[in-house]
Amino acid sequence: MFYFKFAHRKKKINIEMYSHLLTAHSTIRWLVLIFIVYSIYRAWTGFIKNRSFSKIDNAFRHWTATIAHIQLMIGIILYTQSPIVMYFWSDTRKWLLNSDSAFYGIIHLLLMLTAIVFLTIGSALTKRKPTDEEKFRTMLTWFTIALIIIFIAIPWQFSPLSARTYLRPF
Repeated sequence: MFYFKFAHRKKKINIEMYSHLLTAHSTIRWLVLIFIVYSIYRAWTGFIKNRSFSKIDNAFRHWTATIAHIQLMIGIILYTQSPIVMYFWSDTRKWLLNSDSAFYGIIHLLLMLTAIVFLTIGSALTKRKPTDEEKFRTMLTWFTIALIIIFIAIPWQFSPLSARTYLRPF
């Protein structure tokens, strides 16, 4: 165990667990992106070609939401254990001026939660639509909005808010 001294208290953080979760979070992001892009592609082609909403379309709708929720749970665990976030909340005014700490302290969290809400609503609404055309249109709309928000919230190497590597080493 490693101890971070933080605001007159000790916070236990298992560095090895934190490191593994950070690597998993970095890796699963690619699965989320692949699944959401492919689901959007299926929704677009289904809508344009007037296809029927198949079991495969429904499976991709479901698995996209499931993988995104797994990613969210890992992200929430990381958020509660992150030294950057702890420092951010120790003196918010000071750390709001630092784009890296502000990004991880509040921006990343709020954008990703918003994206997952859009993805979840889109998945639930898609499942309940009566016609195939409505299912494809609903999935296309909500998943695309979620993807745009996710793209803004990911710390890409070119991001002005916070830059991280595309894949963390194991």
